[in-house]
Amino acid sequence: MKNILKIEEAAMCGIAVYFITLLPFHLPWWVYVLLFFSPDIGALGYLINTSTGAFTYNLFHHKAVAVICIVIGFITGNNYLLFAGLMLFAHASFDRFFGYGLKYADNFKHTSLDMLK
Repeated sequence: MKNILKIEEAAMCGIAVYFITLLPFHLPWWVYVLLFFSPDIGALGYLINTSTGAFTYNLFHHKAVAVICIVIGFITGNNYLLFAGLMLFAHASFDRFFGYGLKYADNFKHTSLDMLK
């Protein structure tokens, strides 16, 4: 079952990246890589404490936040918001593929998927 979930996450990441390529942005490849990993800036909240860190990390890694951005961007025709939502969604799926789920407030390694080793 765990492998099936990993395949699903990889597929969702790939689909989101595909839709990103359809948007009318022409950036250097390294900017896409930088933006893809930018949601990890949410981990800086852990410099304050674990509760704040879990909140900020989860804010940038929750798929519902990404879907809301995608829907609003699509409805309003705002390609920047659509891009941001797709990037958040792709990154969240990428992280879940590697076992990094949403965080609990008690410990960085305590995730919605399991305790990280």
